[in-house]
Amino acid sequence: MNLTTPTIFIISADFQIARGCIDELAALGSRYRTPTAISIGDARKAFGNVPPAVLFLDESAIDSLSDGESLESAVSLLTETAPVVVAAAPERQSDLAFLIMAGAVDFVARTNNFVPIAAGMLERRVRIAERAAGILQFPSDGLGGDFGEILRHEVNNPLTGILGNTELLLARRDGLPPAAIERLQTIAELAVRLRETVRRLSNAWDENHEHAGRA
Repeated sequence: MNLTTPTIFIISADFQIARGCIDELAALGSRYRTPTAISIGDARKAFGNVPPAVLFLDESAIDSLSDGESLESAVSLLTETAPVVVAAAPERQSDLAFLIMAGAVDFVARTNNFVPIAAGMLERRVRIAERAAGILQFPSDGLGGDFGEILRHEVNNPLTGILGNTELLLARRDGLPPAAIERLQTIAELAVRLRETVRRLSNAWDENHEHAGRA
């Protein structure tokens, strides 16, 4: 496999589930790198060496959560690396409702023969990522060196408003239920992540345009 082969990172403490998922992905006819970890903590340590296109989190690895860490907060951290397909008992779907509605997580009920369904979801996520990579290119040079500034202005201004309002609500957390506080914290974390992405993209555009001007 070459370096462009998509990576699907499998997090499962159940060897048979992990092996079954790898076999199902192979049966779909596409080639993937499929590193595995038996816990969320081990997976996080490996992401720097193996950047994944999508993650598969099996319920068997959820028991490795640290004390006080909810399923939602753990999966939310994983989505900062890549989209996540979660296989768990049906009653746990409500724990991830916010992330599912946000489009960062897919959920498959861990009942009967669920592994082929999970593999299909994983492949779908990879295809979406590949299509996005194909269309996410720098705009034509008609915008000149202003594109980086436009990107920072048009995206960062709304993000500043989102973060500001979120922080105002969190400042009044005494009157909020724990679930609402956790969701507000997730919104703030995702907004900060998006702001950092905008910064990297705008800097890359500025650098690309500067090099083009010297050529």
